[in-house]
Amino acid sequence: MMPEIFRAFGFSFLFFSRDHEPIHVHVIGKDGDAKYVWNGTEFVFDYQHNIKANDLKKIKSMIDENRDIIIRHWENYFDKEE
Repeated sequence: MMPEIFRAFGFSFLFFSRDHEPIHVHVIGKDGDAKYVWNGTEFVFDYQHNIKANDLKKIKSMIDENRDIIIRHWENYFDKEE
């Protein structure tokens, strides 16, 4: 199961139901994927596969604009499982 947080620019921003700390977000779409990890201050790039540089800029912008939503979804989802 992959709880989706939101969609933008043809990409799904999500995490996996059995994911691990630290907080991070996976981005999947357009035949590629990427991952950004929360470092306590911001989401930083971890890796990407088959995503164009222009799309990576859009993705990072969406993550920055929605960081509170991403963190809240993560905390709400994983807190309910404990």
